[in-house]
Amino acid sequence: MAISAADVKKLREMSGAGMSDCKKALTETEGNFDEAMEWLKKKGLATAQKKAGRIAAEGIVTTVLSEDGKTATIIEVNSETDFVAKNEIFQNYVKGLATQINNGDYADMAAFLAAKSEIDPSVTVDEHHKAMVAKIGENLTIRRFDKIKADGVVVSYIHAGGKIGVIVEAQAGSESDEVKEAVRNIAMQIAAMNPQYISRDDISADELAHIKEVILDSTLSDAPSLPVPILKPLIEKAVSEKHWSDEDIAIYEEKKDNMKFLFNFLSKEAPAKLAQLAMEKKAEFAENKIFAGTIDGRVSKNLKEICLLDQTYVKAADGKQTVAAYLKTVDAALKIVKFVRFETGEGLEKKNEDFAAEVAAQLG
Repeated sequence: MAISAADVKKLREMSGAGMSDCKKALTETEGNFDEAMEWLKKKGLATAQKKAGRIAAEGIVTTVLSEDGKTATIIEVNSETDFVAKNEIFQNYVKGLATQINNGDYADMAAFLAAKSEIDPSVTVDEHHKAMVAKIGENLTIRRFDKIKADGVVVSYIHAGGKIGVIVEAQAGSESDEVKEAVRNIAMQIAAMNPQYISRDDISADELAHIKEVILDSTLSDAPSLPVPILKPLIEKAVSEKHWSDEDIAIYEEKKDNMKFLFNFLSKEAPAKLAQLAMEKKAEFAENKIFAGTIDGRVSKNLKEICLLDQTYVKAADGKQTVAAYLKTVDAALKIVKFVRFETGEGLEKKNEDFAAEVAAQLG
């Protein structure tokens, strides 16, 4: 039967699929719109499967806050290119997913994907997602989501056009505009400074021991940064036992009265050998009071970077005020209970775009 341009246009508006696909769907189903939609969905699923192997490490993070301000959802959906991430259709789709999660109750990603889609109730979230893959033309991945539902103050914040998102739960003596603004400021702090914990109290003994171990090893592996009382005996051992080359030993003998610049003249192998010697005496150095003090200082500095309350508040007028001190100036009872921070593509392998090679291959 003949398929009119009006029918093709109507199906295209219903499905979002391409004109040629809509015409073929109507032809295959003899003009039956319901069957044509089903045909397109099946084709969409097949197309989505073909795209599933592509790397999707771009995309956006979106947050949704309920009208009563008590529930917030954060979601990351990845695309293959930043171009798609800026597409309004894609952004609205991600917002719809976040809204459904915010309104619903899903134990995990599997439960959410199996649920009926609020965007298209005739299919599941997973089925609708695969149709979106076909419509947009790139592999898309619903990577992760989280949700906060609380009686206290809940805020959401998006940074850098959707590259970073944060949701925060706080408790305070009141829910004044000043308190809400302060919690929003903390959300901005979290986005910018990426803390791993709220306070040092959230770090378990095992985690703290691991942090200390990592700093201990990294310090021993960086010979030029070692305290001189530790470094000098290591160098003397390297020299007396010929762990260094004759050239490095000669340089040391010439420059030893000015240790500050010694490593500017030594070979790359010299500090590497010192690191090896230092690691062999790790247990002994760990008991050394001078060295232990150095490690404790570096651990404390690291904790100030990864613990939110210890961080310097980014808006501090004096450049010194901590987040904890800032919160007290707003409300003595103001306490950060939980935060979730997503950054688009963190931990994912990025696609290496080599357009010249791609064109060359096509011209082949």
